[in-house]
Amino acid sequence: MPPNTRDFSREIQAAQQTPVWYNIAMRTYKYRLYPTSEQTARLENTLEACRSLYNAALAERKCAYRQQRKHISKLQQLNELPDMKGSIPELQRVHSQVLQDVVIRVDKAFDAFFRRLGSGDRPGYPRFRGKGWYDSFTYPQSGFSLSENKCGNQKLRLSKIGKVRIRLHRPVEGKIKTCTIKRETDKWYVCFSCEVEPKPLPKSNKAAGVDMGLLSFAALSDGSTISNPRYLRKAENKLKYEQRRLSKKRMKSNSRKKQKAKLARLHRKVANQRKDFLHKKSRKLVNNYDTLVFEDLRVKNMVKNHHLAKSISDASWGRFIQYCTYKAENAGKQVILVNPRGTSQICSKCGAVVKKTLAMRIHKCECGLKIDRDVNAAINILGLGTGLGGASALAG
Repeated sequence: MPPNTRDFSREIQAAQQTPVWYNIAMRTYKYRLYPTSEQTARLENTLEACRSLYNAALAERKCAYRQQRKHISKLQQLNELPDMKGSIPELQRVHSQVLQDVVIRVDKAFDAFFRRLGSGDRPGYPRFRGKGWYDSFTYPQSGFSLSENKCGNQKLRLSKIGKVRIRLHRPVEGKIKTCTIKRETDKWYVCFSCEVEPKPLPKSNKAAGVDMGLLSFAALSDGSTISNPRYLRKAENKLKYEQRRLSKKRMKSNSRKKQKAKLARLHRKVANQRKDFLHKKSRKLVNNYDTLVFEDLRVKNMVKNHHLAKSISDASWGRFIQYCTYKAENAGKQVILVNPRGTSQICSKCGAVVKKTLAMRIHKCECGLKIDRDVNAAINILGLGTGLGGASALAG
């Protein structure tokens, strides 16, 4: 065990005497769909109809403001849907609540635009969706159901589309609130948003500070580390090769479409590998520790460093902390975020400032402490989060 680590079992046990109220949380369960060729055509037509409606609703708002300085509300556009559905045959082949959700998406896009405008961020006015750039539609309340046929095959009944074969690789927990159908390149998925009651896990009476890094993915205050898989770096040569092939294809040709789909599948594989890694490691940490302390990193600012941007994006620190947070909430545990300033430069034993460059991987202090710099930072992070440990000097 690294120097200056402490057993927090008594402090954590005392904190656990306080009753905790668990709230129902929203969880999303994603499953693969296997539509027939006819069902695939219906799904594609539904996406196209939703895209057209999205663009029409956006154009109506845009023109009304430019010409009359008039704001059109979500309710006004929802009230126009029945007349539009009666006059446009394509919309008649789409469930009514799916169309309503499209209008709500437009309203959310404008809400986000005005929020960014008010906060001083880059506004990003809502854009029209081009062909192939609208990949999901949602049944917000009804129009879908799960069933099983005589052969034991599981089916998802979708209004206006039919019964689509689904692979439930794990049970759906909680009460299903919404059903979203999503297209990812050449595959189809369904995402159920469910209300789930928390399931507290047994207490371990342990806490850990976690320092996110690039050499190793994470270092813990108990001296253990998580290796960095670097999925994007490993697939980089293959991605570059396929990207060069794509750039040589003639625009709008069938060969270009096939090559584009092939490249998208490679990127999807990297993304799936990364998500699988993050889910497994976050689950392991939440199972082993009652309290996890992370630095409150501003990843958006960190990726402005063009020398490290690709590696930081490949590591997905923000998503990892997000996974740990919601898993901890569901397990009756906690995640704490602390100010990252000085955690790598201050000695976790005596509190002295020991300046180091990124190339210096070992922390050496005049007090005699010699330790991996990431583990030293993790101990400081733990001290900041719990108010205990050798990082108390950081408070000054």
